[in-house]
Parts: sequence; C-alpha cells; structure tokens
Amino acid sequence: MRERAFQPAVYLLASQRNGTLYCGSTGDLVRRVWEHKEGVGSRFTAKYGVTLLVWFEFHGAMGAAIKREHQIKEWKRAWKLRLIEQENPTWRDLYSGFL
Repeated sequence: MRERAFQPAVYLLASQRNGTLYCGSTGDLVRRVWEHKEGVGSRFTAKYGVTLLVWFEFHGAMGAAIKREHQIKEWKRAWKLRLIEQENPTWRDLYSGFL
C-alpha cells in the first residue's frame, strides 16, 4: 500500500471520458475521493455519478489549492479537458494508484 498523501490538492473528477466534470480541493485527496465514490462527497457528484479521479495536483498550502480550484472553475470546459488529457490521455481512474 502506498503512503497516504495528506497535503493540499486540487482535483478533477469525471463521470466518464468527456462526461460531467467536478473540480474540488482538499487536504486529504484519498479520503475525499473515497467520499465521492461512496456518494457522500457531494450531492452533485452523487447525482451525476462523477467518481473517476482523472486529474490532480498537490500544493504546499491549502490557500494555494483553493485559489487554483477557483481558477480552474472559471475555465472553459475545453481547457479543463485539455488539462486532463495532457497528463491522463486515457482518462483512467487515478484513485487506484493510491490503494
């Protein structure tokens, strides 16, 4: 089992490739994504089945992660898709890498 990453992060979840997207930030990425997968992360992700961790980046401080989250939320959808596909072109669920 890999060491848990307890550090601020911003992340993108998807329902499927090119599907519904969700952007969030957290201090515990593994726990937060688990919550989304269990349907307790947010009403939005539970309603639309947005559970695939397709992109994330760690930050040194929670304030920086929140700032980046707000920046990404303002982006056009095409920019978010490009961000995902630059690092995860197959849209695989990156959560499995933490298990």
